Formats: sequence, C-alpha cells, structure tokens
Amino acid sequence: MKVNDAKLLLVLCGTCWGLMWPLIKIGVSGLSPWSFRLIGFTVGAATLVGVVKLSGRSLAVKGAMTWVHLFVSSILNIVAFGVLCTFAMLTTTTGRVAVVSYSFPVWACLFAWLILGEKLRGMVALGLVLCIAGLGVLIYPLLGSADVIGLSLAVASAVMWAAGTIYLKLVKIPGDLVAVTAWQIVIAAVVLLLCTLLFQGWPTFEPAPANALIAAFLNGLIGSAFCYFLWYRIVDRLPATTASLGSLLSPVLGVLISALILREVPSTMDVIGFSLIFAAAMCVILRPRGDASAVAAATQR
Repeated sequence: MKVNDAKLLLVLCGTCWGLMWPLIKIGVSGLSPWSFRLIGFTVGAATLVGVVKLSGRSLAVKGAMTWVHLFVSSILNIVAFGVLCTFAMLTTTTGRVAVVSYSFPVWACLFAWLILGEKLRGMVALGLVLCIAGLGVLIYPLLGSADVIGLSLAVASAVMWAAGTIYLKLVKIPGDLVAVTAWQIVIAAVVLLLCTLLFQGWPTFEPAPANALIAAFLNGLIGSAFCYFLWYRIVDRLPATTASLGSLLSPVLGVLISALILREVPSTMDVIGFSLIFAAAMCVILRPRGDASAVAAATQR
C-alpha cells in the first residue's frame, strides 16, 4: 500500500470514528449502556474473526502469558474505554466526551513519567498544563450538575486508554496485529456479557427502538471492526505523528456532527476547553524527538 493510499485510509478511518460518537448517543437513547456495548463488541468480534479467517491469518495464541496480556489490554483499551465513554454520554454532551477522551496522549506521557521514568519536560509538560486548564474550563461552569459525572467518566476513559497503551509498550504482545485485535474484542464481548448478566440481569428481549439497534450494530461493524482493521494497516505505513494527527479528526467530527444531528451546540466555554485540550494533544504529538517516546506508542490506537 502506497503512502498516499494510507493517508486516504487515515481520513476514512478518522471520519468513521467521528461518526461513531453520535451513534453512541443514539444507541443509549433506547438501549442500556451494557446492552449497547455488548451488541457492538459481539458484532465487532464476529466481523474481525471472519476477516482473520478469510485473509488466511492465524488466530493461534502461544503461551499462557500472552493470554494474560491480551486480557489486561482488552480490559484497559477496549472494555474500560468503551463502557466509560458510553456511560459518560448519559449525563453530558457527546462533544465533551469525544474531546476529553482524546486527551489520552497527555495522560500517556504522565504514566510514562511515573512508570517508565521518561522525563516530563518541554512540549510534554506544556501539554499537561494545557490539558488540565482545558478540563478546568469545561468542569467549572458545570459544578453541581450531573454533567460533571459525565466529564469525570470521559477523563477516566482517556486515562484507561493511556494506561492500556503504556501496558502494551511494556509487554509487546506477539502475533499478527489483526488477530491480536480480534482476540481483544472477543474478550471484550465475553466480559460485557458477564457484566450485563451481573448488573442488568438476563436479557428480557423487550423490543428496542430500531434506531438504537441499528446504531449498536453499526458501531460494532464500523467502529470496532472496520476502523481497527484500517488503523493497523495505516500505522504500518505512516509515521506515528501523521497517524496521530489524523486520529484527531475523530473528536472534531464528533463535535460537528453532534451539533448537526443531535443539536448539541457547544457553549463558549466548551469551545475554549476543547481548544485547550486539542492544543495539549498537539503539543504531545508534535513534541521534539527525545521529549517522551511513550506517546509514539500511546497514539497508536
């Protein structure tokens, strides 16, 4: 695949992920967060396993520790991120969740400083300051409202995503990337089934709105399967910085499409907060070489 083709795929991937944000909001309007994610992960897992088989790849996993790493990575990168984002949308706007969750490169740098001993300086330190300032701008006007809960869950999703990518940096799971991703989503689907049974009970098969079911299906088919498949092809061909900047198309589109479809128009304070968080992510992604190498891994979703 040529570099220009990879860039086109990056635009397609960012666009598709951007479309997923309003779909999540539509999905949880008629389904519980547990049911929505269970449907999505199940569809995504079945699709990716099919892709692995049809493309002639192997699903074989070698070694007990590889299974441990797959499980931990799935919990942090897929289950925690997906579930926390979904619950966050119950109490705050889609745009806020989309932008705050993409603060993950900043938290990855913080973890790299705390865990890997990498220096926190220059553009990375500035990014952390801007991120905290952006969160402060978003949270302060909402103190005392339910929106703070949603924003807190969105921050937690970004932190879990960052922790998961640092974990992957440390363990380096062996095997084909598409197969490894497929197993992580399969694990996520099983965990969501158990969580659904534990927190929601046995499915009652009550009719759900068609738009919510379609949103859950599309989120699994496109967001969990198609976009992950695209992403791993992209990062194999493009520099981490290019891929990372392209991934920021997702929250930008999430905000714009949510304003158009869901009528969630950002306030002035939202725009300021969003701008500060985007600036923070840009500082980390565009840092000079040597400032903090962990983010190169952290931005490889």
